[in-house]
Amino acid sequence: MRRVDCPERDDWRLTAARVGFDFHTIDGERYWDESAYYTLTLEQIERGIEAPSAEIEAMCLELIDEVIDDERQLRRLQIPEPFWPMIAASWERDDPSLYGRLDLSFDGAGPAKLLEYNADTPTSLLEAAVFQWIWLEQGIERSVLPAAADQFNSIHESLIEAWREFDLTSRLHFAAALESDEDAGTLAYLEDTARQAGFATTMLDIGEIGLRDDNRFVDLDNRPIALAFKLYPWEWMFREGFGAHLIKSDTRWIEPPWKAILSNKGLLPLLWEMFPRHPNLLPAYFDDDPNAAALGSTYVRKPIYSREGANVALVRGGETQLDRAGPYGAEGFIRQALAPLPNFASRYPVLGSWIVAGEPCGLSIREDAGPITSDTSRFIPHAIV
Repeated sequence: MRRVDCPERDDWRLTAARVGFDFHTIDGERYWDESAYYTLTLEQIERGIEAPSAEIEAMCLELIDEVIDDERQLRRLQIPEPFWPMIAASWERDDPSLYGRLDLSFDGAGPAKLLEYNADTPTSLLEAAVFQWIWLEQGIERSVLPAAADQFNSIHESLIEAWREFDLTSRLHFAAALESDEDAGTLAYLEDTARQAGFATTMLDIGEIGLRDDNRFVDLDNRPIALAFKLYPWEWMFREGFGAHLIKSDTRWIEPPWKAILSNKGLLPLLWEMFPRHPNLLPAYFDDDPNAAALGSTYVRKPIYSREGANVALVRGGETQLDRAGPYGAEGFIRQALAPLPNFASRYPVLGSWIVAGEPCGLSIREDAGPITSDTSRFIPHAIV
């Protein structure tokens, strides 16, 4: 695994505009960065990323079977009690999941380590599935990349196929907070893949979803929402004013309610309890667990609910060396053993292993000048060489 400097395409911004990648620059700062790329070997992809990702996904599903009816564990995950039956019912119905992203620390040599699972509303999808593939094809055409270069990337095709596991006879609604360019772009891309699979679709802002007296959610045309993809976290939905109506509504949601068990950092200590010393897991404990002392005075402290690195603290020798600001933490914290990210030219990459319909199918890389990945971290393409 190497980080290789690379000339940029003069027309990459025009290409981005053509595919709807409008958030390649955020607040005046570059988000997409093709001045370099990461190379990996096929063996590193297959044995170092793909196989461990499949095993981690299987462990997560096994864990749900253990946790779904366990009141103690659901409380540790800070899932509000009124929603427990809804979550259990979605698991018992075998409601399908569309996608997720495992964030891994991997240097190309040692075993990949799970940092967290973005199991509910992962973004960086359009750039992973489409734009970095275009970068690869054009890089080969323009002799910037080796002619035999490849990429671990069947995300687009996997998404279209995965949609066909849902009820294609229902209109599929897509909802998010559309004032976010990134969320709006991600949602538009997912809607396009659903249409290619055969769905009739409607997109609306999450705030535009209405509620009828019969507890049915409706769109702006007062049309009942039978099936909805929401780029809006379950923990936010639980505490919204309409949250109590989720329990009585017959709307089916993507991601399904059972993903609430996997989409918070409490998953990490639960996995470590169930699969201790697994080579792809890091020791992790709830902050108030006496066993957390086993980590000593050096660890990463994460809120149970946190996004884009917010409120994550890096503690060394009992001293907080880095602490990201943010709105999270009231729900409690977990502690995870420190797995320093590999350092490539003073850049620290996190590898995102994409899971679609339960199967690993692609790779994205975000890198930062510091050891905590945040919403300002850059997306760097990759190639198999």
